[in-house]
Amino acid sequence: MNKLERLINNYLSHYNHKKYWKMKEKLCDSKTNTILRYYYLYQLKKSDAFNCATLGHRINGGSRWKGIPILPHGIKGIFVTNKAIIGENVTIYQQVTIGINKENEAGPVIGDNCFIGAGAKIIGNIKIGDNVKIGANAVVFEDIPDNATVVLNKSRVIEK
Repeated sequence: MNKLERLINNYLSHYNHKKYWKMKEKLCDSKTNTILRYYYLYQLKKSDAFNCATLGHRINGGSRWKGIPILPHGIKGIFVTNKAIIGENVTIYQQVTIGINKENEAGPVIGDNCFIGAGAKIIGNIKIGDNVKIGANAVVFEDIPDNATVVLNKSRVIEK
């Protein structure tokens, strides 16, 4: 993709990966001025709304990301609860849902170096281990150990 195509794509999708995550970082930084934090929240929510997504932004807290995720298709249709904790080097494809079952429960905890395929659903107060691969359209509602692969609607763990 050449420079002009990237520029047009960023303009049309209202999503620039570097700017988005820089604003997210400043939003979560307690040293940032309150007015600026509301401005960053507004910009992030605007980008989310255009892309039918939410990555759990809140002015005081929200979802916690240990590192910037790899989003091959941008944030298109990704829903992340504000109670989720997501590790480093996580690849998330489009239409993924990371949510909760009940109002007052903790969100999912996803380990480092995970791959989450398109349309996957991760629901409830569960822990996904490190180096886990979750296939497209898989529904995960139970804890998954490290180095596992999850496929199908009902979680089926395939270990090495």
